[in-house]
Amino acid sequence: MKPQNPRVEINLNKIQRNVELIVNKAKQFDINVVGVTKAFLAEEPIMQAYLKGGIKWLADSRIENIEKIRRFGFKGIILLLRLPMISEALEVVNYADVSLNSELETLKKIDEVSKRLHKIHGVILMVDVGDRREGILPEDLKYYYHEVQKLKNLKLVGLGLNVGCFWGVLPTYSNAKVLLQLKEELERKGGKVPILSGGSTCGLTLLFENEMPEGINQLRVGEGFLLGQDSVRELPIPGAKNDAFKLSCEIIEIKKRPSNPAGEIGSTPTGDKPDFMDKGNRDRAILALGRQDVIVSSIRPVDEDAIIEGASSDHLIVDITNSRKNYKVGDEMKFYLSYGGIFSAMNSYFIKNLYLN
Repeated sequence: MKPQNPRVEINLNKIQRNVELIVNKAKQFDINVVGVTKAFLAEEPIMQAYLKGGIKWLADSRIENIEKIRRFGFKGIILLLRLPMISEALEVVNYADVSLNSELETLKKIDEVSKRLHKIHGVILMVDVGDRREGILPEDLKYYYHEVQKLKNLKLVGLGLNVGCFWGVLPTYSNAKVLLQLKEELERKGGKVPILSGGSTCGLTLLFENEMPEGINQLRVGEGFLLGQDSVRELPIPGAKNDAFKLSCEIIEIKKRPSNPAGEIGSTPTGDKPDFMDKGNRDRAILALGRQDVIVSSIRPVDEDAIIEGASSDHLIVDITNSRKNYKVGDEMKFYLSYGGIFSAMNSYFIKNLYLN
């Protein structure tokens, strides 16, 4: 039976090899790598590839996905990545072992729930080292640290940073070293900070260039495993596979037509105002895929001679004039996905997953 279109083809062996490569490199520096599952909704086959590759911690931003990790039967540590909502404190304590935090009111609520459930919940305090997304400013950390120590059903297990996700601030030796300095200040006064969570996939370039500050002992990685690249610098990780995900969709029309639209131009139904160039008559393939399915800017044709012209909610328009392939209606076209593409495709109701070994 022919696989359904549109679909994402996921090569599990390539993902596992990426995990093994990164985990083994990190071990050389005593760094534990946490496997981030949010891009693929904690789907079991990919989690299995993570575990076969050597992952001991799993992490996600959504409680719903963390529940899936629990149902999957994972016995290791589960980390909640997004700062918890006060309203979900019960679920946080029930399903996650550790969470990233930066708000005292939320921590007090998690402590209250932990006490009621006779649990100890682990906490990593996030520090803002420049990206300005979330976290405690370095000069305020001592106060937060001492306040958390008063909460008896919480255990402060470490400090963390995040860069690259809001303003695209690059991870550097300098901003990672902020955590080391804060740890040293706290431990001089008798504190204990066992984990320094030095960022996400965007820190992998530092790791592979042997520039990660000594003492950083945790990285939270998703894109590096799935796409084999540094998320901010967009640099390939040496030896990693960057084509574990491919999107397949079907051609529903091929016509030679003018590239110049006819008629008065207004806004599209999505509110865009088209900008076009008259290229004369072009061979155009229409595919059964649109903006309702995937972020179109996050996909790239495997056929290097094909060009995505644009998309409506249901149709993808691809210029195949210069392609050396003889496409016909009913054929499939394949596309590489960026990390954002994986997010949108794996979250789409209309796109199915096909797992390959």
